[in-house]
Amino acid sequence: MRLRTLLAIAMLAIVSLPQAMGQADSARGDIALSDLMVALQFQHIKLWFAGRLSNWPLATYELNRIEAGLQQAAKSGDPHLDQAASQVQALRSAIEARDITAFTKAFGELTNGCNGCHRAEGKGFITVQVPTTNLPFTNQLFVDQIAEGRALAHAICGNCHVVSDSANERPDSRIPAPSFPELASRPGFSAEIIREMLTSGHRHLGPNQAMPNPRLASYQIEEVVAFFQTLQAQSAR
Repeated sequence: MRLRTLLAIAMLAIVSLPQAMGQADSARGDIALSDLMVALQFQHIKLWFAGRLSNWPLATYELNRIEAGLQQAAKSGDPHLDQAASQVQALRSAIEARDITAFTKAFGELTNGCNGCHRAEGKGFITVQVPTTNLPFTNQLFVDQIAEGRALAHAICGNCHVVSDSANERPDSRIPAPSFPELASRPGFSAEIIREMLTSGHRHLGPNQAMPNPRLASYQIEEVVAFFQTLQAQSAR
């Protein structure tokens, strides 16, 4: 009798195991999808501020991550996620055109699409909105620092230096100042040296090579440094 009872319990456990494993897999799948949606929400915030501040390279990067995340989420079998493809494409077109008005409209449509999907899936209590603050990413600068630095270099340094390799670029000054690409290729020419030069009168460059202090704000100096480091990375390739 006892043996039959033990066998019955064992059989019940074997029969119940696939169902229990299925429930565990389903739970893990729900957790994985939830984690993915949290990541998408973070990228949604970053995309908004990148686009609104015309940082198109960052906007492209974040949109690519959102698109990859939506494609991954669509594998869960949710048919509503497929509708996001057209909204992502509208955003991509706006970013490629560098059109802030079109970007704002497409971003709103993507946001509305997210909420429509939540409601269709019975999760209408999750509502996303167009971000009003860059929290929790207060440690990230959303302007295109490299583009700003390039523009500053042309406007301020371009009077004496050739800022790019463009054949059409002609500095106003006749002083034989080295070009930015040449400086970027010099070994040991570090970001700290650039910062020091931009905050001084450039008096230690040698005879007849003193330069005026450009009197840049600290954030402007960091923009020029960012542009210069990009030139250095290109030179090292």
